[in-house]
Amino acid sequence: MRKRNTLIIVALLLIASISVLAGNDKVISTEELPSSALEVIKTHFAGKTIAIAKVETGITERNYDVVFTTGEKLEFDKKGNWTEVDCKRDAVPAYFIPTAIAEFVNTYYYGVKIVKIEKEDRGEYEVDLSNGIELTFNKKFKLIDID
Repeated sequence: MRKRNTLIIVALLLIASISVLAGNDKVISTEELPSSALEVIKTHFAGKTIAIAKVETGITERNYDVVFTTGEKLEFDKKGNWTEVDCKRDAVPAYFIPTAIAEFVNTYYYGVKIVKIEKEDRGEYEVDLSNGIELTFNKKFKLIDID
């Protein structure tokens, strides 16, 4: 009984320490962002003012979030590659949208803007349209889900 209680306490302490390490967000200066992330910001969001930049560190991951005063949000991986672009009501800059996805949206949802795009680790893309529809494409840019 005593050994079992000790194991339970050790397990709970381990879980608690992992959860503390996994949710470590820290506000950083813009200069602390990876250079490739800074280049994306300078090129495609020129003239926008950054409200906050954060680094999110987990046990095995590091991600960066950048939020502009206008509400747009960018997410980058540890190397500075973009993983999400959320422009809220405005269209996502064309640079971020693969040609096949842009052509699909233009064909089937003509006049509707892509307001958010997210690259998943598996190579899939999730796209939010200004009319509220969410599309998911596989890594070959074939539509696999509509929500």
